[in-house]
Amino acid sequence: MLRGHHRTEVRRFRALAKGEADPIAQHDADGVLDRVAAGQAGRRLAAALARLSTGERDTLLLFAWQDLGYGEIAVALGIPIGTVRSRLNSARKRLRSALADLARPSFPTSTQKRIQHE
Repeated sequence: MLRGHHRTEVRRFRALAKGEADPIAQHDADGVLDRVAAGQAGRRLAAALARLSTGERDTLLLFAWQDLGYGEIAVALGIPIGTVRSRLNSARKRLRSALADLARPSFPTSTQKRIQHE
């Protein structure tokens, strides 16, 4: 049953990454660019989550979405707290690497413009 859930979860993340499922269903003109950027970031996040190991993904999602502490995650997954810390660290590194360019501005800042003109 759990294996089936994990397969479904990975398929869902991969579908989101391909843009097959659009979590943003609004069609109004306000904030269109924000929604498009969020949709692209969401697809990239889903792809990065799908590439995590099952243990890393479960640990990260319990921490981030269920707001569980390290000890609670350890109990829920039946693993030592050190393994929780290790998995979270590894998952964060992988996601940070996969999504690194999202933190950079997509348009030149005033400093970048100044450097380009010099």
